[in-house]
Amino acid sequence: MTHKTDLHDLGVAQLASALRDKQVSAVEAAQHFLARAKAHQHLAAYLAIDEDVTLAQARAQDAALAAGQAAPLAGLPIAHKDVFVTRGFPTTASSKMLAGYRSPFDATVVARLAQAGCVTLGKLSCDEFAMGASNEKAAVAPLGFNAAEPARNPWNLQHVPGGSSGGSAAAVAARLAPAATGTDTGGSIRQPASFCGITGIKPTYGRASRYGMIAFASSLDQAGPMARSAEDCALLLSQICGPDPERDATSLDYPAEDFTRTLQDSIAGLRIGVPAEFFSDGLQADVRAAVEAALKEYERLGAKLVPISLPRTELAVPVYYIIAPAEASSNLSRFDGVRYGHRAKEYTDLLDMYKKSRAEGFGDEVKRRIMIGTYVLSEGYYDAYYLQAQKIRRMIADDFQAAFQHCDLIAGPVAPTVAPKLGAQTDPVTSYLADIYTLPASLAGLPGMSVPAGTGAGGLPVGLQLIGNYFQEAKLLNAAHRLQQSTDFHLVKPEGI
Repeated sequence: MTHKTDLHDLGVAQLASALRDKQVSAVEAAQHFLARAKAHQHLAAYLAIDEDVTLAQARAQDAALAAGQAAPLAGLPIAHKDVFVTRGFPTTASSKMLAGYRSPFDATVVARLAQAGCVTLGKLSCDEFAMGASNEKAAVAPLGFNAAEPARNPWNLQHVPGGSSGGSAAAVAARLAPAATGTDTGGSIRQPASFCGITGIKPTYGRASRYGMIAFASSLDQAGPMARSAEDCALLLSQICGPDPERDATSLDYPAEDFTRTLQDSIAGLRIGVPAEFFSDGLQADVRAAVEAALKEYERLGAKLVPISLPRTELAVPVYYIIAPAEASSNLSRFDGVRYGHRAKEYTDLLDMYKKSRAEGFGDEVKRRIMIGTYVLSEGYYDAYYLQAQKIRRMIADDFQAAFQHCDLIAGPVAPTVAPKLGAQTDPVTSYLADIYTLPASLAGLPGMSVPAGTGAGGLPVGLQLIGNYFQEAKLLNAAHRLQQSTDFHLVKPEGI
């Protein structure tokens, strides 16, 4: 029998099995994780919970289990990043602009996980409108707080959990949920997963529906799971992916698949490309050592390391920070205080209402990106900036295709450093440069993931980034799983958790 006091130490696969075998009920599992969420409010990971809604979902799953009609993940508790609209819970994108908003429908990702039997625990903190790399741009008060507060890294409360999916990463690392959803625009699943010592995967752009996911940059945003292991991520991703043509025009007509089917395949002979540009002077020695040790482990498992080049890696930062703000400027124009969202209490006319509502509702980072985006799309600058950025984006994608002629996967660091201290990144440009290893795959629309690879300075986690060619998520997950079968980095949890 599973000890109910130890439920939080079970991963997705283990807990789903315990629920199917009726060693624990869905209600007991939900109550256990809700209690942990309240007991660890100091981490500021959760923005909202609703016990009545969660327990009602859990009772429905227990009834299905009793009737022998259970879905694959029946009763599994999960929490959602607060950019997914979710019935029964507030959805704010961690912004004052959407304070108090409750959606009448579920995002497709939320709905598909619910159809698979998952029970929603609550909504998790993120950078406002997913714009940030540290979770310090969250503008909504977390559970147990009276004012906005960034989520804490469970490994060291003085450090950030990463962003924008910082609440998701912190919740999984601290065992406040066995898994969580995240979104990745320029690395916002992979980077916080690396900083918090968990596993996270961003699928090929278009494989997961964006319907009901509050948009930041529409040609880049992609949903994915964050959990403890590659096996757990494979189980969740199998439910998330699949066409959604009636509701998402960017959804690809590519069938859903069972990503667990090849987890146990041998990786002997697997060619792993190692880009020289990912191991430049900007990479800190402690991160380099952990990543290189993981690569040596792959060699021991029979894989072959192949030197490759991604020559336009450095251009990914300026290209991303032209394209993403441009799309954000367009997407966020709908938040004008008229139909929904924050509206200023005092104004003189319609234009004044627009100005005051947006000035009050948006935080500094969101305003910064809207202004950059509006500038690069303006007459006289569109051709000089936005159009040129799109051309280089195509070249970055071509670089990957040239590299994949010589390798099956690409590996390297997720970030140049371990998680920085809270308040350390005061310069926005410095923060942007920290995304240099994750941005290229996002611009190319390729699948990528972060896998725990040890620790660096201060005992903080280091993630190994794996990048695959289009629709090669199964190959990524297989490689990650085999590494995790021969190492235990993904099993180590923060002290005191």
